[in-house]
Amino acid sequence: MKALRRMLDRVEPHFEKGGRFHSLFPLYEALDTFLYAPASVTRANAHVRDGIDLKRVMITVWLAALPAMFWGMYNLGFQANSAMQEGGVLVKTDWHGWLIGLAAGYDPNSIWDCFWHGACYFLPIYIVTFAVGIAWEILFAAVRGHEVNEGFFVTSILFALTLPPDIPLWQVALGISFGVVVGKEVFGGTGKNFLNPALVGRAFLFFAYPAEISGDSVWTAFDWAVVDGYSGASSMGVDGMSGATALSLGANGGLEAITAQFSWMQAFLGQIPGSIGEVSKLAILLGAVLLLWTGIASWRIMLGVVIGTVAMGLLFNAVGSDTNPMFALPFYWHFVIGGWAFGTVFMATDPVSAAMTDTGKLAFGILIGVMVMLIRVVNPAYPEGMMLAILFANIFAPLIDNFVMRANINRRLARHVNG
Repeated sequence: MKALRRMLDRVEPHFEKGGRFHSLFPLYEALDTFLYAPASVTRANAHVRDGIDLKRVMITVWLAALPAMFWGMYNLGFQANSAMQEGGVLVKTDWHGWLIGLAAGYDPNSIWDCFWHGACYFLPIYIVTFAVGIAWEILFAAVRGHEVNEGFFVTSILFALTLPPDIPLWQVALGISFGVVVGKEVFGGTGKNFLNPALVGRAFLFFAYPAEISGDSVWTAFDWAVVDGYSGASSMGVDGMSGATALSLGANGGLEAITAQFSWMQAFLGQIPGSIGEVSKLAILLGAVLLLWTGIASWRIMLGVVIGTVAMGLLFNAVGSDTNPMFALPFYWHFVIGGWAFGTVFMATDPVSAAMTDTGKLAFGILIGVMVMLIRVVNPAYPEGMMLAILFANIFAPLIDNFVMRANINRRLARHVNG
């Protein structure tokens, strides 16, 4: 490591102002600060020094997402391998099948086969996300003459984990480009954006290419057109392998339709179809513990989302509906289906786009919980809701903080006058 440090120090002058590669300084700085702590730190007494900086915050969030990512890859492969076994098919014949054949087979009872199968779908998505996104980050940093910010480190993993496994890679590149450029860089970069960039990119894909980002068939990494040994069965005809998500089942048939396919515990553990990062609520909970223990995520926001969800769930249960089965779905089912848990832990708690005040954070979370239930239950055309609920709350976060601060000022003025 000392040799690497010496090498970086030796080439640094070439990237500084006046050097041959000064225009590439953001790229050098990104590599240097990724490997080592920044050389310039605050030392004056006017500053409060801490052992954690932005880089460590982002790395901690990234680490917190790893359990959900690893389990999601295994579950994705298990879903696909099980469907292939029950349908009597042998191998996939597209480029995913070529990657799978390099290191594994299609045995649903093999942990490695299932994990590698899922990795062959997720890793290309993540690689494209990171390569395209970091290219935009470096470009904007070079034009503006400042260092590459570590914020994209988290945006890349969160964006990739919310996508369906069989989404075309060119759409992945387009989505992350929109999220980084329009969702963040046009406002000045990390710390100045008012919307979550990962959600902005995913929202763009949802509205621009709804067929590839929604529906039942996109969540299982299983396409009968790219398998060999097709036995004549259809993907909808394989028992328990229709690919329908729990939310989709609930929107069409209510709680009975969901429980006919999955139990609550299966949904909690992540043994259901869905995007890689959202399926296992247990893995997400492990990430939440890390984020709360380190103080990176706000417990007030998470608690607010829970309060809003429970309150609206109980209200809809009490009101009832003869035509909409989602009204009768218990609130605790909303916790384990769709992207509710992933959004609550990783998206809603984004410190840049969320409310800043303590009271505002609680109100911000409650607004998300209320909105996700309204969208899921009242709007049958879009049964998910978490993405739109968080983006909606992002827009109102500054207003929420303004009300909280004005209320605090008025209370202090009243105490001063009365005193």
